[in-house]
Amino acid sequence: MHSTVRRYIKTAVAFLAAGLISGLSMVVRREVTGRWPSPYLVAAHTHVLLVGFMMFMILGVALWIFPRPERDDTRYRPGLVDAAYWLLLCGTAGRFLGEVAKVSVEAVWLRWVVVMASLAQVAGILLFMWTIWSRIRAVGSKAREARGERF
Repeated sequence: MHSTVRRYIKTAVAFLAAGLISGLSMVVRREVTGRWPSPYLVAAHTHVLLVGFMMFMILGVALWIFPRPERDDTRYRPGLVDAAYWLLLCGTAGRFLGEVAKVSVEAVWLRWVVVMASLAQVAGILLFMWTIWSRIRAVGSKAREARGERF
C-alpha cells in the first residue's frame, strides 16, 4: 500500500474518532443533563463522519484499487492527489472546528471560516475526481466482455 493511500485511510480513521467522540459527548449531554445538542454540533458531527471519515476512506481505497495510470497519462499527477488531500483535510477540519466554535462564539468571521472550509472540501473532492478520472477504466474486464462473459 502506497504512502499516499495510507495517509488518506489513516486520516479517515482520525476523523472517525472525532465523530465518535463528538457523538458520544452529545448523547451523554442529552441523556444526563436533558440538554439537546446545538444544530451546529449535529452538523459538525455529521459532517466529520460523512466527509471526514467516509470520503477520505473512499478516496484512499480508490487510489489503492484503481488501475495504475497509463504511461502516457498526463491527467493523473501525484502532486494533484496531494493537493486534493490537503484541501479536503483543511476544509474538513476547518468545517468541524468552525461548527463546534459557533456554539459558543457569535462572530461573523466564523461564518466565513465555515463557508471557506466548505469551499475547500468541494474543491478537494472535485480535484481528486478530475485527477483520478483516467484511472477509472477497464483493464482485464474489457477482454472478458469481448469474449461475451457477463458479470
